[in-house]
Amino acid sequence: MSVAIHATEKALYKVFSNDFAFSIPAYQRPYAWTKDQASELLTDLLSFLGDGLEAVADTNPYFLGSIVLIKSEDASEADVVDGQQRLTTLTILLSVLRSLGSPESASEITEYIYQKGKRFEGKKNRYRLKLREKDEDFFRDYIQDESKLDDLLKLDTSQLTDSQKNIQINASYFLKELSQFSEQRRDSFAHYLMTCCFLVLVSTPDLDSAYRIFSILNARGLDLSLSDFLKSEVIGAIPSSQQNKYTKIWETEEEDLGRDKFQELFAHIRMINCKAKPRKTALKEFREDILPKIDPQKFIDEILKPYSDALEIINTANYQSDKDADKINSLLRWLNQIDNFDWIPPAILYFSRNRHSPGNLKQFFTDLERLAAGLLILRADINDRIGRYAKVLDAIEKDADLYALDSPLQLTPQETNRIIKTLDGDVYLIKRIRQYILLRLDSALSEGEASYDYSVTTVEHVLPQNPSAGSKWLQWFPDDEERLQYVHCIGNLTLLSRNKNAEAQNYDFDKKKEKYFVSKKGISPFVLTTQVLQQSEWTPAVIEQRQKDCLESLVKIWRL
Repeated sequence: MSVAIHATEKALYKVFSNDFAFSIPAYQRPYAWTKDQASELLTDLLSFLGDGLEAVADTNPYFLGSIVLIKSEDASEADVVDGQQRLTTLTILLSVLRSLGSPESASEITEYIYQKGKRFEGKKNRYRLKLREKDEDFFRDYIQDESKLDDLLKLDTSQLTDSQKNIQINASYFLKELSQFSEQRRDSFAHYLMTCCFLVLVSTPDLDSAYRIFSILNARGLDLSLSDFLKSEVIGAIPSSQQNKYTKIWETEEEDLGRDKFQELFAHIRMINCKAKPRKTALKEFREDILPKIDPQKFIDEILKPYSDALEIINTANYQSDKDADKINSLLRWLNQIDNFDWIPPAILYFSRNRHSPGNLKQFFTDLERLAAGLLILRADINDRIGRYAKVLDAIEKDADLYALDSPLQLTPQETNRIIKTLDGDVYLIKRIRQYILLRLDSALSEGEASYDYSVTTVEHVLPQNPSAGSKWLQWFPDDEERLQYVHCIGNLTLLSRNKNAEAQNYDFDKKKEKYFVSKKGISPFVLTTQVLQQSEWTPAVIEQRQKDCLESLVKIWRL
């Protein structure tokens, strides 16, 4: 079904008029513009206005961008999906201009801030912009109503919320800057602001469409997110007596996890519930397929909080337990190096159900890392990965035996054979997998004691790809075709904690060991590289034996 979407460009005198009554929904974040953004806005506006020598009507117009609204075509009420920061800051600016203006100017500016009520008709003042409930009274009392601006600036900052501090600081900044101008200059500025500054108002009566529009217009990433929309819907459906409690839980989880990871959490929750690639917008899937099936309080208590706690531990590899914690955290660190995040939903679901059973977690994450590494080595595409992990999710929910041979958590015989074949081939040429394989192998050879917190880690050939004429390499590998059989295999690869050096890559073996494969202290942090340093020559027989040893180690690591 098509949804009506309207986009119109309007000067600010039409934006702040009886045509619109803007409201900031509960899911919006608090007012967050600081002095930096306020200063940038005022500086730009004054720059476009110029020195005031020409008539305001002849100056260049200023475009303030677009705002996204949920609004019926025949109504003035409009929920602001995107545009809160600009509308709020412009209202503060108008309030300051009013406080500095003549009675006549102040009266006119007030009409842009609120529509005056009529006492004898029983009509109250109708404010052009209504902030979130937590800030609504503060904003109305100190910014929108007259004669309170001086009181605002005297308030104790320590007693204000962050959004209230931003309102106070920006009002103070505007007051300081504009008070330096003559009354005529301020009137010209107000004239320019209302008649030559424009917004594009994009409106739709449907929340899902508004969210879609917002996502497209704000691909650069601003304040609002899917989690903000869902917070409004979920918290709004909880009895008012419990809303503060659950709002605090929600916001605490977001703060602990971090905004970006908290946003990712909802993608994982969606996958756990839907077990398929998205077929609609994320907002629509939650509203139609997930939230209707669970009580809102249970959604927070049984899904949001435990899944968020699980994701935080998974991301940081910081599981705490008297038993098996080191092994579990080691596996989590390896999983976090996989080049996709499709394994995370099963990890969250299983962890949230078995958090206090370290033995179960150790067994599960051992096999999840095995599966994730296997799919990485096989270069499974996103459809194959999602399909496989969906089956793992289903098996977890059904309490199926995850360690049976036919479990989706387990690699099939055909998969293990293909993995071994890949590992025994030209691994270097598969860029996605080579570093993970070698680091995993190096860790096993060091018996888990190695640390890999290097800013740079590179995979390097021992036998170079293009040895120099007359080098020792060509004495050991005189046949070009035979040399190519060895050059890209695991047996000929090692790890460096430095950037590659094109010249050093072709050094003869002894010089390469001395000048390239060791640190300034004469050692290497990698077991694989230390093994190379212990060799006196690098012949086909040495590579073949090393290939055999490395392959056997990898087969053991992943039970291939």
